[in-house]
Amino acid sequence: MNIDELNDHFDRIIAARHHDPFQVLGVHDGDRPENVVVRAFQPHAETVYLVSGGDKKKMERIRPEGLFALQLPRSFFPDPGLDPYTYQFEIVFYDGNSLTINDTYRVLPQLGELDRYLFNFGTDYRLYDHLGAHLTMLHKIAGTIFRVWAPNAARVSVVGNFNAWDGRVHPMRSLGASGVWELFIPGLAMGELYKYEIRAQEGYILLKADPLQFYGELRPNTASIVCPLDRHIWQDEAWQKHKRESQVYQRPMTIYEAHAGSWRRDPNDPERFLTFSELADQLIPYVREMGFTHIELLPVMEHPLDESWGYQVTATFSLTSRYGTPEEFMDFVDRCHQAGIGVILDWVPAHFPRDSHSLSRFDGTALYEHADPRRGAHPEWGTLIYNYGRREVSNYLIANALFWLDKYHIDGLRVDAVASMLYLDYSRKAGEWIPNCYGGRENLEAIEFLRHANSVIFANYPNTLMIAEESTSFYGVSKPADQGGLGFGFKWNMGWMNDFLAYFSKDTIYRRFHHNSLTFSLMYAFSENFILPLSHDEVVHGKRSLIDKMPGDLWQKFANMRLLLLTMWAHPGKKLLFMGGEFGQWSEWYCKTSLDWHLLEGSNQENPHKQLQYFTAELNRFYLEQPALWQRDFAWQGFKWLDFSDTVNSVISFARFAEQGDDHLVAVLNFTPQTLADYRIGLPSGRSYKMIFCSDDKRFGGAGLGDERIIKAEKKAQGQAEFSAALRIPPLAGCILQPQ
Repeated sequence: MNIDELNDHFDRIIAARHHDPFQVLGVHDGDRPENVVVRAFQPHAETVYLVSGGDKKKMERIRPEGLFALQLPRSFFPDPGLDPYTYQFEIVFYDGNSLTINDTYRVLPQLGELDRYLFNFGTDYRLYDHLGAHLTMLHKIAGTIFRVWAPNAARVSVVGNFNAWDGRVHPMRSLGASGVWELFIPGLAMGELYKYEIRAQEGYILLKADPLQFYGELRPNTASIVCPLDRHIWQDEAWQKHKRESQVYQRPMTIYEAHAGSWRRDPNDPERFLTFSELADQLIPYVREMGFTHIELLPVMEHPLDESWGYQVTATFSLTSRYGTPEEFMDFVDRCHQAGIGVILDWVPAHFPRDSHSLSRFDGTALYEHADPRRGAHPEWGTLIYNYGRREVSNYLIANALFWLDKYHIDGLRVDAVASMLYLDYSRKAGEWIPNCYGGRENLEAIEFLRHANSVIFANYPNTLMIAEESTSFYGVSKPADQGGLGFGFKWNMGWMNDFLAYFSKDTIYRRFHHNSLTFSLMYAFSENFILPLSHDEVVHGKRSLIDKMPGDLWQKFANMRLLLLTMWAHPGKKLLFMGGEFGQWSEWYCKTSLDWHLLEGSNQENPHKQLQYFTAELNRFYLEQPALWQRDFAWQGFKWLDFSDTVNSVISFARFAEQGDDHLVAVLNFTPQTLADYRIGLPSGRSYKMIFCSDDKRFGGAGLGDERIIKAEKKAQGQAEFSAALRIPPLAGCILQPQ
């Protein structure tokens, strides 16, 4: 390298514009074969010494901006071995303080060619093992190796407290066409704050959090934190064995949907979130006592705005610092598993916010998003849309899904806003979207991404619960990808939810005119593997709580609520209920306050909220004991209408069947406040039946009018059944009968 080339490199280092500082910093050949020259750029140093094997030599300041150099014979360095140049810098700062460090610029590239190729090809599914910040040991020196994808950047530096947030001090090395930048910084340990300072090609500077950070600062601060994820010792072997050996679709599933920040707050400090350690002590026993099989958490990934509920994620690999550390969340999941409770996370690959520290124009270009706002921006939410057709972006998202399953032992992911991913014209007017290559409205890249993601997830974690929140009639959402479907395991039944809540909100006198809302869902109930959701979206501002949607006086509201839950639990499909619904919270859900636990205070068993809570727990226990209610959720053979046409009385009845054909239950549901004496119902067999569960039971706050007799079926057709019997049906109640 001639002097002009060398000076050009020096100028670029000093101006923080160099894409590969290793070309001149560190150890290089000297002016003679037996010599080497060591260079360091320390803009905050008054003096720099090179220390090796007990010897210390002062380096020459070759540029006033802080570029130092020292030429030495190769023999100066003791015992070459595999690392021939063992040395440190002793830096004396202008204030008189000094610091001894290992040289960052003496390490060869560590990310292999194969890993770079797989990432650019879109198939590095363990991307989180390669990119981000990882504690490691190189040349017997402990430190942190950083890697970030920024293919269009002119220069990338790691900045933090360790270098006074000065982008000149630790510029990274570009690993060529891969677009990945890498740097090992000796001495950086767990807990260090850092960001990437990126110089765009146009020259302006960006300060970005790590897209693969594992932990970060509590909002409003946005720095990433060096955080290892290998410190928790898992004790959920029995749970994992159970998962491997059980059939996902033939298991009972009742999901308790919860927001970690508002399920309960510290009663002594209502502004403080409970940590995951505290939630483990309180939420897990509660969910177990209530009989739910799974907890589904609204997104726990890092997000800047509480009011987004976690759905505007700025760091997809990072546990939010609101509720504690990654170790505490791992312990929470572990303890859920030990208690026999699965954990599902809401996952958001549909969009990301525009926050300047996050993914938006990450390297000065539209890297993760589309450049054209007709493809890359959500007009409804003000967020950006991932460019699913870019292989590195697709890889980033698929690796993120696998990350939560791998590192945190999560049992399932509920994928948010799938409909917005599938359609290019979602929430857009004419002229605001670009058709696909065939002129259609389907987002072919997003469809391929979802199929790819689900295929990889199930190949690696076969019993994962992959759940789509998808509100359209798109074909095959829960069908395998190799059969033309999207490859999800389950789909939220949004149509059922809308019909169901619209029906229950009607005054009972008008329900006869809306009978179809009760029965229509069975027209398509087995076209997908459905989960029936009564989620957070139905109880937010302006929508009223579930109990407040119910018509009538106080008694009728709670009777309706019990009937609603029993109807839902008897209907084919797995179940999801948002927190607060189980005890009839009056107020709408707000993410910054606790649930209204005071409604359950006192020992009065006449408290309707306590009675509803008890009913929900007993309903879950009853459900778990009855295979007919869950073994054949996704097959016509598990369901039979007995009578769906009694609009005058607003009554429906049907049978549910287990794998064993003679194991069945009969559900009779009365949606009016009148008691129906000697009401004739159809029965699937000529056997005797007994009512074994009724929402009108006095212990639940009902009137106790359920028919407790053993009822003998007669050979008399009724509705769609050839047998029938007469019994008393309580008001606003559901009754479950079992053959004797």
